[in-house]
Amino acid sequence: MKASRGPVAAVSSIAPSPASCAAAARGAVALAVPLLLGVWTGAVVPSVIAGIGALWGVSQDGSDPYRRRVRRLGGMGLCAAAGLLAGELALRSGHPAAVTVCLVAAALVAGAVGLRGRIAAVCGMHLLLGVTIGGGIPVPGPWWHAPLALLAGVLLVVALSAAPWLWRRHGIERAAVRAVYRAAAAALSAAGTPAAEDARRRLTAALDHAHQVMDRHLTHDGRERPERAALREAFDTGVRLGEVTSALLWEGRPLPSRATGVPALLAARLLPAAGRRADRADADVLEPADARAVLGTEPDTPGLRALAALAAQAGRARPHELPARLPTAPRHGRAARVRYSMLLALCVLLAQVCAEVLHEPRGYWLPMTVAFVYQPDFGPVARRALHRVAGTVAGVAALGTVTLLTQNTYALIGAVAAFAALMAVGVRRHYALATTGLTAIVLVLVDLLGDHRQLYGPRILDTSLASAIVLVAHLVLWPRSAAQRAVALTEAAVGAAQRYGRLAEEVPPAQRHALRRGAYHLLAEARRAVDHARGEPGRRGRDLPLPQELAEAVTTAERLCDAVSARTVAARPVVRPHPVARCAPVRPVAG
Repeated sequence: MKASRGPVAAVSSIAPSPASCAAAARGAVALAVPLLLGVWTGAVVPSVIAGIGALWGVSQDGSDPYRRRVRRLGGMGLCAAAGLLAGELALRSGHPAAVTVCLVAAALVAGAVGLRGRIAAVCGMHLLLGVTIGGGIPVPGPWWHAPLALLAGVLLVVALSAAPWLWRRHGIERAAVRAVYRAAAAALSAAGTPAAEDARRRLTAALDHAHQVMDRHLTHDGRERPERAALREAFDTGVRLGEVTSALLWEGRPLPSRATGVPALLAARLLPAAGRRADRADADVLEPADARAVLGTEPDTPGLRALAALAAQAGRARPHELPARLPTAPRHGRAARVRYSMLLALCVLLAQVCAEVLHEPRGYWLPMTVAFVYQPDFGPVARRALHRVAGTVAGVAALGTVTLLTQNTYALIGAVAAFAALMAVGVRRHYALATTGLTAIVLVLVDLLGDHRQLYGPRILDTSLASAIVLVAHLVLWPRSAAQRAVALTEAAVGAAQRYGRLAEEVPPAQRHALRRGAYHLLAEARRAVDHARGEPGRRGRDLPLPQELAEAVTTAERLCDAVSARTVAARPVVRPHPVARCAPVRPVAG
């Protein structure tokens, strides 16, 4: 299961959105359908295994482009099925240590790939989860039934998640690019106020998301469809709008309403709603080349002149330029990957030993909790562990309330559908919320498999014990991982900002935009890494700067980029004060 992409929001701040509602509907259907089929046909065990596959699929469902969803869910399903098969064969072998050896081997593999990127981390985690379930829950029937049933559940989620591609092929890309224009309008409205800097960061986040969503559209094969070309034109204009917006925010003056309305007019012109053209009023504002016609007044600053020029030229033919792809953030080194692999295997081994020493209900829950919690790239480990415990308590309480009211099988399946919808929303909003839904669902699935013991208390204790194992191992044996990652990303971001400031005047516009986008993207990644480091307790070490120093370096670099953007837009020589180099709290990290 994944954590929220940004800083974890409070549960009270959760608000429904169209994407969350669609994901909730998919989650409810994906869990209810196999269970209902199992009850109607009498094939309860395969249906429950399929439900587990659907559960894991819902946990990795997303709002990203359909092709990326299919790749992630397909890789996750294959790895989970392979892990389930390995764990099942180890359990059927009858050797007491076979399951433990299989779990440790899977943890080593999962740890080795877990820091190599998003899809690799998801696949590694679900390989380990598959071994955990296969080695902890005896499944009757031929050995190949359970892996196929698990794959069937994942494929159901794939079909539900990717089906909208048939009637709105580029809907996700259009929504992401349109969000850039909304963020630009909000930033222009905040110009000259204390909220301007935060508004510019939200614009950067929107541009980063649109850039990632548009990644496969940033190539040109000479035969592309008009809709794809229009999307790229809208995105390219959004990138230029981001530069002009940064310049206007740097000028620090409140803007007239006609200026703050330009992003909405650009969106109406370049991204009209499906089935309609831009309104005539929009076209009248955008077509004239006269700046007074665009802004209603003579622009008196370089930023306003650039905004008027961009609005007047939007949608007109110009030499074709392909936006550059975002730079890749520095990845974890080999030493970090080896250490994480060994620590994950150690935690899984300790969890399995505790499960053997204590009592039978702990057979799979302890190592499964370790697999979910120990994902350093998905958020601060300490916060993730606390949210896991809180979500488990809430899930046990919620399901206990349901079972007090009814024991009807169909009512319990209805509750599973509701908890699946809750989990689908929690995956996007808050990890504790997602854990609440997952805990309740797993307890119902275990009951449908025939294990009717009261496991509420043991599940809370097991989750607490597994989370404690992860926290102790991580904070004692690898306490500086988050700080080292923050330093590496801050160094890369500061270097990109200085490179943009050094070359902005000397390169063509397309390369200038690429340098600017890369700098702001890496600065946003560095800021997230610094926030991550702040959320991790543990020893920092004397050779590492404080998170506050890193945050100040990132802020200074952002302001340098803003100043360079403003002076580039003004077509004046860029004065390079290099304030980042002067403060320079970032020191190289040995190893």
